[in-house]
Amino acid sequence: MVNTALARRSSPKSLRVIFGVLLGLLVLSFTLGTGAPAAHAASDVCVADTATACFNGTIKGVGEGVKLTIDGNGESIVVETDKDGKWNAAVTTAGTYTITLDEKTLPAGVTVKGDAVQEREITLGFVKGAIFAVDGATGEGADNGQSQEQIAAEGFNWDRLAQQVVSGLRLGLLLALASIGLSLIYGTTGLSSFSHAEQVTLGGLLGYTFANVLGLNIFLTIVIVVILTGATGYIQDAVIWKPLRKKGLSLTQMIIVTIGLALALQYTFQMFYGASTVRILMKNPETFTIGPVTLTFESLWAMGLSVIVLILVGLFLLKTRTGRATRAVSDNPSLAAASGIDVDRIIRLVWVIATALAGLSGVMLGLVLNGINWQTGMQLLLLMFAAVTLGGLGTAFGALVGSLIIGMTVELANFVVPGDFKYATALVLLIVILLVRPQGIFGRKERIG
Repeated sequence: MVNTALARRSSPKSLRVIFGVLLGLLVLSFTLGTGAPAAHAASDVCVADTATACFNGTIKGVGEGVKLTIDGNGESIVVETDKDGKWNAAVTTAGTYTITLDEKTLPAGVTVKGDAVQEREITLGFVKGAIFAVDGATGEGADNGQSQEQIAAEGFNWDRLAQQVVSGLRLGLLLALASIGLSLIYGTTGLSSFSHAEQVTLGGLLGYTFANVLGLNIFLTIVIVVILTGATGYIQDAVIWKPLRKKGLSLTQMIIVTIGLALALQYTFQMFYGASTVRILMKNPETFTIGPVTLTFESLWAMGLSVIVLILVGLFLLKTRTGRATRAVSDNPSLAAASGIDVDRIIRLVWVIATALAGLSGVMLGLVLNGINWQTGMQLLLLMFAAVTLGGLGTAFGALVGSLIIGMTVELANFVVPGDFKYATALVLLIVILLVRPQGIFGRKERIG
């Protein structure tokens, strides 16, 4: 007997643990909000956007006053390190820049290890670091003989570890908003929607339009975006998916349609918004610091809002009549229909909820990360599928747990792999999951045939 019910895939005890973790995260988010302001003033923090790119770095143990010059593309910028040896600079033209460390400004007895001049190529909307290793630094935060390159190679830095864990938690929560919808669609229709990630892109671009172009309040923008993206789910099911189901198309044929729809949406976004990266609310954000962890206040309330929404979705699925009907349709559509449940209405509702959650995720990502562009959905698609596979296909709560694990894995991968290559770790994890436990954490083995 095939057993795929969402209601039976997770035990009550497991669900209580998940809700307890979510509540704990919510309390932690608002507790962090009372932390001390960061040492940097808001005006000193470079934020990458459509018109700005950022260089930054840390020279540990040298203290403040060490000068660096960034030259290139008609710009010459001089910056100084702060008391922690940190520096950052904003440039407004993409291209190659020469970053020169002024050795004369180093403390007595401190020398540069390696080259004092480096070249970096950068694109607007992105952040790029430049590492200068030094010998003889004895101030606070000195590496005690280890250069930054050695630490990066060994993957050991406690301050960086704490920062990456929090960043992984943030990415996991925002990824969960989109992944839960993808899992619900699969659970009720059996369809793996490759176009679902484009709803994330749509949400971010609409957020940019209403908040930046039209100047609306960010909270009003979020409400409008959720309504509009939810409406696109309603329209998709009414115009595309329901007619295709009635025609009796196979799931393979419908998956091909989702791939085509994803490509069409990507090039539509590029046509209207261009290929550049846009960031919602491009002003320099205020930050707060607790120990080694620094976050923006936008990141804080985005994480808190994500936790609240995820809890509400869980309560809807567990406690409401419609939520129980959704789980029944996921278990056995034919039996659910025979029991008097309007299967088409439930599927239509799932599409609305799923696309609305994806749109909310897009706004949050565009607000707290480096921004949104026409390819954002495609870049997130692998992470989303890895999350729902890890948690168990068709299980909303599994998608939540899987998203948190994937988010943490991706951010911690920065210790061993460079740059955006960290996203490829999701593919490695996905392969391992399929080899070891193909049904996922909350899924159950099923007999086929």
